[in-house]
Amino acid sequence: MDARHEATFDLIARPGAIGGLRLKNRLLLAPMGTNFGTTDGFCTDRDKQYYVERAKGGVAMVMTEAMVVTEGARNHRNSLCVFHDRYIPGLAALVEAVKEHDCTVFGQISHRGGLLRRDVLNMEPVGPSSWRNPNTGDLVRELAVPEMISIQKDFLAAAKRMKKAGYDGVELHGANGYLFHQFFTPRINRRTDQYGGSVENRARMLVETVQRIKDAMPDFLLLVRISATEYVEGGYPVEDMVALAQILEREGVAALDLSGGTNESPELSRFCIQPPSMPRRCLEEHARPIKQAVSIPTIMAGRIVDPVDAETVLRNGSADFISLGRALFADPYWPSKALGKMASPVRACIACNVCFERLTLELDVNCVQNPMLGTEFEDPLHSEPWLTLPKADNGSKRVLVVGAGVAGVEAARFLAARGHEVEIWEKADKPGGQIPLALAAPDKMELLPLWNHRFDMLPQLGVRLRMSTLATAEAIAAYQPDHVILATGSMQRAFPLPDAVGELTVPTLGAWEVLASPDKVPAGAYVTIIGGGMVGIETADLLITKGCRITIVEMGAAIAPAMARNNRTDIMLRLRAAGLRLQLGATVERVEASSIRLKTRDGAVDIPRDPFLVAAIGPAPVRDLAVTLTDMDVPFTLVGDASKPGDFLGAVRDGWMAGLTV
Repeated sequence: MDARHEATFDLIARPGAIGGLRLKNRLLLAPMGTNFGTTDGFCTDRDKQYYVERAKGGVAMVMTEAMVVTEGARNHRNSLCVFHDRYIPGLAALVEAVKEHDCTVFGQISHRGGLLRRDVLNMEPVGPSSWRNPNTGDLVRELAVPEMISIQKDFLAAAKRMKKAGYDGVELHGANGYLFHQFFTPRINRRTDQYGGSVENRARMLVETVQRIKDAMPDFLLLVRISATEYVEGGYPVEDMVALAQILEREGVAALDLSGGTNESPELSRFCIQPPSMPRRCLEEHARPIKQAVSIPTIMAGRIVDPVDAETVLRNGSADFISLGRALFADPYWPSKALGKMASPVRACIACNVCFERLTLELDVNCVQNPMLGTEFEDPLHSEPWLTLPKADNGSKRVLVVGAGVAGVEAARFLAARGHEVEIWEKADKPGGQIPLALAAPDKMELLPLWNHRFDMLPQLGVRLRMSTLATAEAIAAYQPDHVILATGSMQRAFPLPDAVGELTVPTLGAWEVLASPDKVPAGAYVTIIGGGMVGIETADLLITKGCRITIVEMGAAIAPAMARNNRTDIMLRLRAAGLRLQLGATVERVEASSIRLKTRDGAVDIPRDPFLVAAIGPAPVRDLAVTLTDMDVPFTLVGDASKPGDFLGAVRDGWMAGLTV
């Protein structure tokens, strides 16, 4: 266990209070969406499972996701709703289940305004002024004052329902580009009536909503989430946010929940759901002036990955409470581990943003570090079996794991924790599989906890690791395993160059070769990369740090479509700034002495031939051993890329499930 988890964290452990409500520590669950609800807005058993697991994990407050207050303003197809009384019983059952674990429950209510999407249940985007949503291209219709008052009343009605459901309080979502934020930012709000212009006028839509709720339910605790900064030219200055915070305090708001950025576009969304290039505690410098300007508590989010980050925010006086979002996707027991109540290391968020990408694609949320998110397998009996060391269901077996990459190591640790005798054979001289390649690109060291969390646990579980060991039929027969986990990964596919001119020799490197040995490409070289998936653009990102000039040729219509858009956008901004030349919808037809002939939908296109060609066209599974094991009549399970080349989410999920089922 590293020093981060051996330290004591006195500040995050200290009880606190919001509006007279005692909180057992300073850690709160952020209102992250999950898409676990039904298509008609009801909460499900999976919602309850998700929130209860985090209450069991030790947070002082659960904040349920941004719930819909207006029938015509659905966030996602499976967002939770609270615009009708029919939702009260389900929410009441959820609240009751969470409170059984010494945890308070607040709920966020929201209206996305101009961020509503026609392609999600045909929602009409509306806002303070007419503008165009950069994400969708949809025209946003300006709201009339009677419509605005109707929305304010919808918020009040929703808050009343939540009080009936047993919530301890409610939070208005006034951040991240949602409707109240749109009214407050002069970039969007160009009104000339009492709702536009001055700080007080731009805050009026939010303030009047606060007043309605406080007038109707003066004892019901009310929080407001605001973006401390927009991270964009022309955004509101800190003086405006300080003024807004002070106005909200005067109106009786119990605490301010500080986020940052806006979800108007992928370029700006990066500041809401940050990629790994952004520093830990990235919001701190923007949150501190707001905290210093008010006497009510403030809550801060923003790349708070481990307990050291959280403790540092409180020690620096930047906030009173910590809001954990992606960190609690990755590990619901983060608080218990940080506070010394569970003897297991924190599974740290790696900022891959698969979670947010799935929500954007209208899928249920998932997590590379925790692919069992929102299921019964998050319970420590299944997710942390080394804590209880239960017996294997079918008696102890001798299990051989072939391959010491992520999938193999994940399977090994679960198998060993359940009482099996486990040995890993790896043909290379170092473990890790593709981890060294994944870490090679810029800003990817945040991925390291994915590996360390798993690999560092092997010795204490008694797993034997044999390097430079080939799994031959003879060796396997001699070992006499009861079961084999085949985690042999994948191999880089060679690029089949089309016919060249005469005796022309075209030197071609694989992307994995470049990631493993960047010196194979000289500084300042001109490089054409064939394949614009995640590996292709990360290879390009590495090469531009050497001053290389990059061309990417991609046969698809989009660049790196399987990559989380915030992270992809972050890389593409750097590549474009470095002069990237990009050809989409193109395949290589012929390589000439000085040019490359591309085949596109519109016909042939010639581009200059760079001295270096790099192939990034995806891997092929390595599973030849499956035939050998079948012939030997040895039971086996394929996991990770050996089963189907994919990403680390698939590798961890496969290993986890294999480890629980053998």
